[in-house]
Amino acid sequence: MRISILVPRGAVALSTIEGSMGFFAHLNAALAARGRPAEFQTRLVGLTAESQVYDRLFAVTPETTIDDDEATDLVIIPAVNGDKEKVIADNAAFLPWIVRRHREGAEVASLCVGAFLLAATGLMRGKKIATHWGSAAEFRRLFRDIELVPDAIITDEGGIYSSGGALSFWNLLLYLAEKHTDREAALAVAKTLEIDLARRGQADFAIFSGQKDHTDTAVLRAQEYIERHFGGRITVEDLCGRFAVGRRSLERRFKHATGNTVSEYLQRVRVEAAKKEFETGRKTVNEVMYDTGYSDPKAFRTVFHRVTGRSPTEYRTRFARQP
Repeated sequence: MRISILVPRGAVALSTIEGSMGFFAHLNAALAARGRPAEFQTRLVGLTAESQVYDRLFAVTPETTIDDDEATDLVIIPAVNGDKEKVIADNAAFLPWIVRRHREGAEVASLCVGAFLLAATGLMRGKKIATHWGSAAEFRRLFRDIELVPDAIITDEGGIYSSGGALSFWNLLLYLAEKHTDREAALAVAKTLEIDLARRGQADFAIFSGQKDHTDTAVLRAQEYIERHFGGRITVEDLCGRFAVGRRSLERRFKHATGNTVSEYLQRVRVEAAKKEFETGRKTVNEVMYDTGYSDPKAFRTVFHRVTGRSPTEYRTRFARQP
């Protein structure tokens, strides 16, 4: 299998380039250990033959360029950082090349925020895609015709793949390894590299910091009030009276500015406070529940699980500070 790993211009998470190359080298070794031939050949593909310097220290030199007509079976788009619109513009010449390779039969995989380049190709219109949870708002702003699944670790849209944030790319590489070899070989690599196979989603890693990149003063004031008083009883009517805004107007403006209803925003703020308490404190689940504005254990568990993908007890067990 011929694998083309892109060497983009701009800021790139070097681990997604080096990690991909190393992963398939380990996969070949796992196959060799079972008496099977190496099946994966990687190459670094740049816009030009010029080396790209990442993190001001590490130079990556393409082995070939997009002008080369050599066929490929899988294109890997590494995580591209920085201003995403500039990243797309700087790497625009990659986009038709990726589309052409896909039409020739190649699969395409984006790693973490490499999803922005994949989305810019137009191949994902009407399809599902994953990226880092922290880039979800920016992705939705730029690509309204693509369904973002922010909690997903992996998406597979008929041979076009994407992975969630940061180290989720290892899980996508394992998925590809099992798909193109077998589970035994994929597990051998997972054990060698100590990759966590139990990851179920990104939700329990997400940090909610509020959506305040807007200019609606009334909504900003309502958000700040919720964040200061989340432990008490807060209703939409209370906020409307406090900030002299009609209910329909506040609900419409709040949803437009933040992407959440008032109720959803309050729940996210409360769950984030509960998460921090579980991570650093020693309170019981019920104590945290009451401190964050809930009185019904079932309702608290339901909301917490919906936001994080785990029950309060599971979350505390996984993330609490160890004695």
